[in-house]
Amino acid sequence: MTQDNPLLVPWTTPFGVPPFDLIRPEHFAPAFDQAMAEHLAEIAAIGGNREPATFANTVEAMERSGRSLERVGAVFHNLSSSLGGEALEEIDREMSPRLAQHGMRVSLDPALFRRVATLHRQRETLGLAEDEMRLLDRMHLNLVRSGAALGEIEKARMTEISERLAVLHTAFGQNVLQDEKAWALPLAESDLNGLPDFVRAGARQAAAERGLDGYAITLSRSLIEPFLTFSARRDLRQTAYEAWIARGMHAGPHDNRPLIPEILALRAERAKLLGYPSFAAFRLADSMAATPDAARGLLDEVWGPAKHKAAVERDRLLAVARAEGFNGALAAWDWRYYAEKVRRADYDLDETEMKPYFVLETLQRAVFDTATRLFGLTFTPRPDIPVYHPDVRAYEVRDAGGHVGVFLADHYARPDKRSGAWMSSFRDQEALDDAVSPIIVNNNNFAKSQPTLLSFDDAETLFHEFGHALHGLLSRVRYPSQSGTSVRRDFVELPSQIYEHWIALPETLRAYARHHDTGAPLPDALIDRLLAAQGFNQGFGTVEYTAAALIDMALHSHPAPQTIDIVAFERSFLESIGMPAEIGIRHRPAHFQHLFAGGGYAAGYYSYLWSEVLDADGFEAFKEAGDPFDAATAARLRVLLSAGDTRDPMALYVAFRGRPPGTAALLRSRDLVTV
Repeated sequence: MTQDNPLLVPWTTPFGVPPFDLIRPEHFAPAFDQAMAEHLAEIAAIGGNREPATFANTVEAMERSGRSLERVGAVFHNLSSSLGGEALEEIDREMSPRLAQHGMRVSLDPALFRRVATLHRQRETLGLAEDEMRLLDRMHLNLVRSGAALGEIEKARMTEISERLAVLHTAFGQNVLQDEKAWALPLAESDLNGLPDFVRAGARQAAAERGLDGYAITLSRSLIEPFLTFSARRDLRQTAYEAWIARGMHAGPHDNRPLIPEILALRAERAKLLGYPSFAAFRLADSMAATPDAARGLLDEVWGPAKHKAAVERDRLLAVARAEGFNGALAAWDWRYYAEKVRRADYDLDETEMKPYFVLETLQRAVFDTATRLFGLTFTPRPDIPVYHPDVRAYEVRDAGGHVGVFLADHYARPDKRSGAWMSSFRDQEALDDAVSPIIVNNNNFAKSQPTLLSFDDAETLFHEFGHALHGLLSRVRYPSQSGTSVRRDFVELPSQIYEHWIALPETLRAYARHHDTGAPLPDALIDRLLAAQGFNQGFGTVEYTAAALIDMALHSHPAPQTIDIVAFERSFLESIGMPAEIGIRHRPAHFQHLFAGGGYAAGYYSYLWSEVLDADGFEAFKEAGDPFDAATAARLRVLLSAGDTRDPMALYVAFRGRPPGTAALLRSRDLVTV
């Protein structure tokens, strides 16, 4: 079977990219079986080594183990998210608990832990380099946090919890996807009042993809948000908005509400087995924030100013609505619609006027050219590199030293594709034995049309995700577990968020915001109005985000999460924090995939704001240098991006910035400074 399974043989493709044209769903189960067996044999050999534990025969041997499993897993998990489909979903349901069980067998192996613990006790006498010391510290900490130091009964329970959470996480994500695939709002010509041409084109494409006549709005953010912004039909806005916020809340097999208390209870139990009072305390102990109180303190610092600014924004929206004859209460499906009218009135800024200048292909070039000016990178299209879908574009990335890596751009929404935007990797950079270059992918969910026109927010998302991509591409580490984005959760958003600043530069906009028909640049007057409006609607944006971060922390600090009625809890919690009725929380719990389709951002959604403190403060280093492309500042930033997890993140930041960060730049950037 091995020679017939493309996942289990060497790849002869350019740069070792997976041979997507040869890989079929039926290849994954046997590949996982063989890769897990190989990994367990490697772990047994490390633990059973009769030689005394050394850094080389234990820690470095661990770094070399499981490479086949990592390769198979990277292909599978990326294709499950980006390509999807029933066959991959079924494999995900089957494999997720088995992979969780396998991971716990490795983490809880007693012989392995004895060797790592011995080295950790001796660490100051081993003469380790900085990256080696951090690798040993983190490896020991991760094993302890997995339960390796517990008794046998507790270890068995930790494994049961891990397996069950894997099942629940997979089900949660698939339930949201099913709701997104199942819903569409068909529109006739008479329903299009207020919709600009780019929304109509996206709706026409969405209808065609679903075999519908005319037009359709789907639950892709790239369609639903512009529909809520421009549709003059309040009844249809309400229908679309209510469908958007009801994902995961439909009674039946795809209902996520019963899953949430169980997920929370299992996480809380795991934390208590490890000696923590709550899952939030457990998660934050290994973060830059260190404690839930510190994370909540940052959120509280912006919550009051954000609500104050949102109230001012609401009153301005109501004034416009009243002038148009609307006398009811402002609802969540009204905010974007009237906000666009206010933006036109107060800033002479019309998204329909701007959007023809924001062409996806041109902005992708802006993303690349910015990286060229900052870091000396070049991006060459490589149609010979295999891709997993015709929408995907492949590029070779190089710098003065030669080949850097491969970048895959997958920008369009598809019915089976996970919603949202993200960066991932098919292979991480390392140099333990040989130099291994990264294969990085960016996913977006833009509505496909000809041409594909973006909003300014979409353009920021394009830059944001590529900031993550640079973190992976520019990694220069020795050990694979320290590569690229393998850093603390409240540090990982710094590279992505700081990169957003370059799309807002006047020189970037003049060069790359070009009209799709005429090629004319975005007029300077329009650039001035766009930048003047950067603080516009920031009360709304900060409130909807911060509410989601606060409820995340509350859920994961709850003393008895198994008793939670999630609908009642959400309602009560939002009332307790004074959530404005006209603003919806960014992610309701039943479709909050950051929290419940996996554990990565659980008790960690605050990290976007924590990282924004760093990025707002950090970009001011370029301002202080007087040049957004200052070579010396860019060189220091590249050091931060290349370091992965080889150093403490605050030490990396201070080395870049020259001092610890402060919140003043964040409050200014969101226009939340109150007098």
